[in-house]
Amino acid sequence: MHPTARLAVRSGLRFQSAATAGIARLSRFQPSTLPRVVVRYSSTGGSPQYEFIQVTEPRPGVGQITLNRPKALNALSTPLITELNSALSTFQSSPTTSVILLTGSEKAFAAGADIKEMAPLTFSHAYLTSFIESWSNLTTSLKKPLIAAVSGHALGGGCELALMADILYCTKTANFGQPEIKLGTIPGAGGSQRLTRAVGKAKAMELILTGKSFSGEEAERWGAAARAFGTYEELMEGSLKTAEVIAGYSKVAVQAAKEVVNKSQDLGLRDGVEFERRVFHALFGSEDQKIGMGAFAEKRKAEWKHQ
Repeated sequence: MHPTARLAVRSGLRFQSAATAGIARLSRFQPSTLPRVVVRYSSTGGSPQYEFIQVTEPRPGVGQITLNRPKALNALSTPLITELNSALSTFQSSPTTSVILLTGSEKAFAAGADIKEMAPLTFSHAYLTSFIESWSNLTTSLKKPLIAAVSGHALGGGCELALMADILYCTKTANFGQPEIKLGTIPGAGGSQRLTRAVGKAKAMELILTGKSFSGEEAERWGAAARAFGTYEELMEGSLKTAEVIAGYSKVAVQAAKEVVNKSQDLGLRDGVEFERRVFHALFGSEDQKIGMGAFAEKRKAEWKHQ
């Protein structure tokens, strides 16, 4: 078992994150402990070959990224996040990908951060290098919908990563939590903000101040997860079905819908409604809006042009 995981198991934290995922490289502090970022390219098509993630296209229009550090329970390290951002960027620019599914293993979505990578960090280095700022790439630059399928542990940085998704699905027994308080720190990749928006101030305050874990069943009940499934197989099938359904719609409309929903988190109601109406008006200029309304009137299937 990974040394960090052994430490977490002994301490009862189940490999929980100290300050969410380690995103800034700390090689000047511990060069021997950091895994090397290896993004290989095939000699045939130029597609990247990753070391810490797996990339597939399981359904039409669906790109899947699977976190793949099994010995470390998918601990989030700088090299892994670098590869994740690279894969997301590739799918974002792909003309054949409409929806992205992010998952881990049945045992762990991501059980925290690689604490060894963060432990030697000083305030000045973290501040001057904007430690974990690259996490914003997951949310600010990704226009296509992102679905997280969570099974097993999603703790610390893993919980924050799951909360970054547009749709969060999980198993009922999934293990979420922001346990950073137990290690003398706080969430650092948006946990205090996104969890509060998802479950409300009182519940988020309790979870973050105590470091208590919560189940997938509770995540669904509190509104953090859209759905909780009974088994891992049901989770993956349900996630892929939802992704395939979304991928079957107009890319223009789907990305516009994501944009207006996300704006509801930033704007007051009056400004949000006005923004929504402006985007609604703008879609009258798209071919797909005409195609969709015409197909509805004629009771036939819409053949989207994504224009």
